[in-house]
Amino acid sequence: MAATFTFINKCREPIYPGVQTNPGKPGFPTTGFQLKPGGRAQYRGVPGTWAGRIWPRHRCSAGASPAGALSCASGDCGGRLECNGAGGQVPSTLAEFTLGGGKDFFDISNVDGFNVPLQIVPHGAGCRARAVTCAADINAACPRELAVKAAGGGGGTVGCKSACAAFNTDEYCCRGRYGSPGECKPSRYSLYFKRKCPQAYSYAFDDGSSTFTCAAGADYDVVFCP
Repeated sequence: MAATFTFINKCREPIYPGVQTNPGKPGFPTTGFQLKPGGRAQYRGVPGTWAGRIWPRHRCSAGASPAGALSCASGDCGGRLECNGAGGQVPSTLAEFTLGGGKDFFDISNVDGFNVPLQIVPHGAGCRARAVTCAADINAACPRELAVKAAGGGGGTVGCKSACAAFNTDEYCCRGRYGSPGECKPSRYSLYFKRKCPQAYSYAFDDGSSTFTCAAGADYDVVFCP
């Protein structure tokens, strides 16, 4: 059963959603597009077994050439409007979906970091939540060692990396001897993200309070700056 995804931009600036499909899964109808302030875009016919991630790109500027060139201060996917399979530059707030198999799974993840507030609103049967939201401005109080500044120093903080993305250690990334829930515990950095956005993943083993489900066949709104 195909799903419908509706994208809504409540930010004061254009947002350029990027879409990356997981390997081996059927593709999404687009891999990147522009969404003006107050704008909305709807994509019907999303395969009922689609799995992948959606993220916001912002503070973007179009290049003169080649056609489709786009440079974004955060979430950039290879300098193109259409990401064509490329993931977003860290840090980006992620909306993650795994559809089908009798049950849809979805979440908001700050495991790689945060750039723009995000909300997922499901429409369907048996949904575990009316909405999953990360509405806080995490950038505003981002620890200095995690903050990503706009190029040239103007425009302040454009993203807030997770500790894993910033320091790339086994302890923060839940790898190696820390590769199990019993060994990888929340850090002071992941707790900062969790306090700001309790429904969102703050580190790799944050499943209990951050994974949500609907019966297969639901439709979804993805809202930027809810």
